[in-house]
Amino acid sequence: MTVYTKILTPSYLAVFGTALAAVMLLTGKASVMYTFYPPEMADPLFYIGAVLLVVGSWFWCIDMIAGMTQWKKQNPGKPVPLVMFGTTINALLWMWTSAGVAIEALFQLIPVSLGLKETLDPGMARTLFSWTLHAIVYVWLIPAYIAMYTLVPKLAGGKLFSDEFARIAFVMLFIFSVPIGFHHLYMDPQQAAGWKLLHMLGTFMVAVPTFLTGFTVLASLEIASRLRGGKGIFGWMLGLDWKEPMVVAGMLAMFMLTFGGFGGLINASYSLNAMIHNTQWVTGHFHLIFGGTTVIMYLAVAYWIWPKITGRQLHSKAMAVWQLWLWFIGMLVLTLPWHYIGLLWYPRRVSSTPYEHVGVVAQWGIYELMMVVGGIILVVSGVMFIYNLIRTHTNKIAEPDMTVSYAEAIHPPLKVPNILNSLSFWNWAMAAYMLISYGYPLLQFFFIGTHGAVPFGI
Repeated sequence: MTVYTKILTPSYLAVFGTALAAVMLLTGKASVMYTFYPPEMADPLFYIGAVLLVVGSWFWCIDMIAGMTQWKKQNPGKPVPLVMFGTTINALLWMWTSAGVAIEALFQLIPVSLGLKETLDPGMARTLFSWTLHAIVYVWLIPAYIAMYTLVPKLAGGKLFSDEFARIAFVMLFIFSVPIGFHHLYMDPQQAAGWKLLHMLGTFMVAVPTFLTGFTVLASLEIASRLRGGKGIFGWMLGLDWKEPMVVAGMLAMFMLTFGGFGGLINASYSLNAMIHNTQWVTGHFHLIFGGTTVIMYLAVAYWIWPKITGRQLHSKAMAVWQLWLWFIGMLVLTLPWHYIGLLWYPRRVSSTPYEHVGVVAQWGIYELMMVVGGIILVVSGVMFIYNLIRTHTNKIAEPDMTVSYAEAIHPPLKVPNILNSLSFWNWAMAAYMLISYGYPLLQFFFIGTHGAVPFGI
């Protein structure tokens, strides 16, 4: 059996699990929202499908970790390539963060949904899900950061400002992403204020690698611009190659990350969170970070990699650039009003409001209309993206550059500290941090005598 077959076989497990969960969703047997908080329950096949998806994905993680280990054995003393380092640390992050929801499903949700248990503890379930809820965003975000560090400087015509800064950012995103989930539980009574404060401090630490990434990527772009003749404190931005999709995506992603990061600090604050908790502010923040910063980088990566996969030249770089600008504009038109109506106490997770002409609710209408306009712009942008890739696939002009290469640092590291070239120490550090931040908060449920809740909704 080849290595490819060994990895491909478990991937079918993830595909089957996804299909199983999707069928339950589409047939109305899993109307429990993204967080599926109990005691509202779905069909057991939904939870089983979710567990199969998670377990199947772990095999890819193991493959990434094994690949990095093998590379280090074959290249002793050399720095692990930055793309490999970031991808592997992301794989390890996914294994850590997905464990929370897997434990919740295996020991609480599936037994109750199958009728093997009559009650369950919603407080414990919410605590376990908080283990997964925050860090899953970074599993999506880190690939965008990898592209910012390794592709944006290269395609901008410059060099990466610092390889070491990138590694520090990846490590900090890893270590401060999983053990901080209680900012989703600030209003929940089952966890004491001291534990929430501990998680709050860790959440604020996530801002450090975000600032570090912003500085490093913008410094790399400035280098590229000045090599092209860009001048001035801010005028160098005009010297960038604004006809290159990856450059456009990188700059626009940085802009959205600035606003999204500010919103994240509000979410992280123990006191300010009370103002926006369970409002549409949270939904707007999520879409700005994921749909904005993350997805726009994914779109640019697709424009870069698709011609190399198909061997066909990109149909239209100009269309790609316009599509990215439209995505950026649509995302701002969608999410900025979304944030504002959150400040006007528009609740999330409601399908309608029967009191739309009363008091402050009457102010929501115009902002909802603006959001609809933003959504339409995003749909147009999405259609342009798909059209461009389809036309690329049928393009008769061959792609002239089939090589896959990444940005070099200004000062390529001949050797980096082992702590920035290995994941062993950080894996043990994560284990210790998780034991501190989640140990007692989970153990308490076994001896404080909480009352079980009867499930409903199946």
